[in-house]
Amino acid sequence: MYTVGLFVPCYVDQFYPQVAIASLQLLEKLGCKVVVPLNQTCCGQPMANSGFARLSAGCDKNFVRNFTGFDYIVCPSGSCALHVKEHLESTEEPGTANKIRSSVYELTEFLTDVLNVTEWKGRFPHRVGLHNSCHGQRGLQLSSMSELVAPAFSKPVQLLRQISGLHLLLPERSDECCGFGGTFCVFEEAVSVKMGKDRIQEHERNEVDYITGGDMSCLMHLQGILKRKNSVVQVLHIAELLNACYE
Repeated sequence: MYTVGLFVPCYVDQFYPQVAIASLQLLEKLGCKVVVPLNQTCCGQPMANSGFARLSAGCDKNFVRNFTGFDYIVCPSGSCALHVKEHLESTEEPGTANKIRSSVYELTEFLTDVLNVTEWKGRFPHRVGLHNSCHGQRGLQLSSMSELVAPAFSKPVQLLRQISGLHLLLPERSDECCGFGGTFCVFEEAVSVKMGKDRIQEHERNEVDYITGGDMSCLMHLQGILKRKNSVVQVLHIAELLNACYE
């Protein structure tokens, strides 16, 4: 049995706690001992992305304090997982920080690469579109990139295609950004919204019931656009979907 520290992103904790709950429940169903450090806070990504990496030193120190000693650290967010893997530092405990960086996994990555999950007990009889988040795809290499001449693969698709009744429909431009981009959606609002509308248009052409993905931040952006146009399409984090299909 692995002891897993569940790393919960800020926006999930504040706005989508059901995603953290689904992640915890799913990992426990799969035999992991899951611990949720209650004193965890922001990983520091917003400061670093805005050019103020030095201001995230306190976040690094707190992260090391909270996530030392686990076999693995699992996060239902590619962007947050990538930030820790690439930027976590500790002048006091550099060895511990390095160990943590090598132990951090995004949720679908952990399910495919560590737990080797190949069977789901439940059904999800719906038409589902998948949104590939940029950090997960291009940073963590959760899926192949269309501009490269290389064998195609996708860890989220690998999991979703194992679920009975689920009709997976991928958009034509399957690895195009949704426009969220963290602070990008604040500083470049018009461009961000147009990119999101383009993404949704492809999913609507596929007549999906749900759009799923591994980053609730991207899904939050798409959800806002869907709500403003009174669309019947719903968003569902992949942790919620997978948890519902593992009875």
